Formats: sequence, structure tokens, C-alpha cells
Amino acid sequence: MILEPTIYEINKLFQLHQIDDEIIEIQRMSGTTSGLVLKLESNQNNKYILKFDHPKQIQLVEQLLNTYKSSALLPKILFTGQDKTCFAYTFIDGTTHFNRGAKKEWLTRLVKDLFNKYIKYEDMSLSGSIEYPRSTWKEFNEIGIEEAKINIGNLLSIEDYYFVKSKASKLFENDLEQGEKYLLHGDTGVHNFVYNESTLIAVIDPSPMVGPIIYDFLYAFCSSPDDMNIDTLFTTSDFLEQGCIEKPRLIEEVLIQLYCRIGLSIKHHPHDLPGYIKAWNDWKSLCM
Repeated sequence: MILEPTIYEINKLFQLHQIDDEIIEIQRMSGTTSGLVLKLESNQNNKYILKFDHPKQIQLVEQLLNTYKSSALLPKILFTGQDKTCFAYTFIDGTTHFNRGAKKEWLTRLVKDLFNKYIKYEDMSLSGSIEYPRSTWKEFNEIGIEEAKINIGNLLSIEDYYFVKSKASKLFENDLEQGEKYLLHGDTGVHNFVYNESTLIAVIDPSPMVGPIIYDFLYAFCSSPDDMNIDTLFTTSDFLEQGCIEKPRLIEEVLIQLYCRIGLSIKHHPHDLPGYIKAWNDWKSLCM
């Protein structure tokens, strides 16, 4: 358990890293992210985010943000603690999850300003979370399907589970056929997108992982049940400059990602379930 620091301790930390600003208010942030996340306000009306976590996780996030620092969507790190247990960045005003506008618009910006900047990962033998890697991309996906099945319970039929499992077995059988692996954000869902006046302005809380770019793209596409249609999928995927796959496979991978998303929705966003169940029936019919 990470203990919340005092205002005095935070100000000492800022002074140590030559941030000439006095923190006067601390607000603990809630959410699904691990570690301790604090929103700070200063006497100069500046706002910051200070995140504490295990050093390994902090280092991984720092690596990703520095690797893609040219992206206008990712936060810019102000400093990282000397012991690698925390880092700070400027707070980005906006809303997450809600008031996001049309999916076609924000997903297009996500592709152009983040996914198209992705670079290949050096160690091609890794798959999934860098902190807890899997030996193959197939293994990573199979674990996700099994976890989803537990959460879904009887909401979908056992036949639906076997249908998704058979699709995954076919699509991910040969690791060499998955294409190049990239350093991914790993949690590109609307809950981690910041919007201002229905425009995507930032992507926060990375969970760095290694895999095909299409994973982050489809994770974003399936992260809300609105506009989950062929037109939105094909229009936005056409902007991908790397990591593209054939459209028939793209449709089948949507079904796998959607099954996993339903499992997460039951756990974290049950209000989205009616929309997801409708989307499930629509996409399943496309894959029959």
C-alpha cells in the first residue's frame, strides 16, 4: 500500500526537481489505474498529476511517454523521482469517457497522432504486458478470452465462447503471421481519453505492452458501444500507415476484442452492456 504524501513532502519533491511552484491543494483521484494518483493545485493556479507506483511500472510508463513524446496526445513528463517510484505531468483539463463526439472523428485523430507514431519493439519474442509478458500473441489472447468468460458468466452462451475461441485459435495460431510487434499504449479505451468540447485532446494512463498495432486500434474501437459499425471501422482503419491487416480478418478480430470488452464492461461499465449486446449480435452475424 502506498501512503499519501503531505503537501510539505510534495513541495520538497517539486523543489528537488526545480519546479518553482507551491502546491496548496491535493485531491486523490479514483479509477481503475494501479498505484496512487494525486491531482495537485498550486498558488499560481497550475494543476499537475503526481502518480506513485512500483518502480518497474513507473519506468515502463516513462519509457513509453519518452518514446512517443512527439505525439500531441500523450502527457509530457515534468520529472521522474530519483527512486523511480513517482512521476509528475501537467494536468489536462477535460472529461474522460463522456462528451466525446463521433467515434469516427476521435478514432481518426488517435490513429494519426498516436498509432502512426508507434515504433517496432526490439525484443520480438515478447507478447502482451512488458511487466508480465507471454511467450506468444496467441497465449496473450487466449488468457484474455478465458478471463472474459469468467466475467460474462451466463450473459452470453457457451456456444458464443467456443465460437470466439475457435476464431482466436485460427487467427493467432502462428506467431510469425501476426506481423511486426510494436511498443503499445496497452489501454486505449475511452476511459483513458480526455475530451474537450467533444474533441480528443489527450490519452492518459498507459499500460505498456508489446503486440500488433491493430490491438490498440481495436481496443479503442470496442471501448464504447456507440458507432460500432463497418463504416466507422473501415474509414478509420484506412488511416493506419503501418500494422494494417486484411478487412475480413479485421472483422473477425473485432469479434474477439468485443467478447473481451463485454467481460470488462460487466465488471467496470455495466451501463454499456445493452449497447454491447446489440453490437455482439451484429458482429457475430458478420463472422458466421
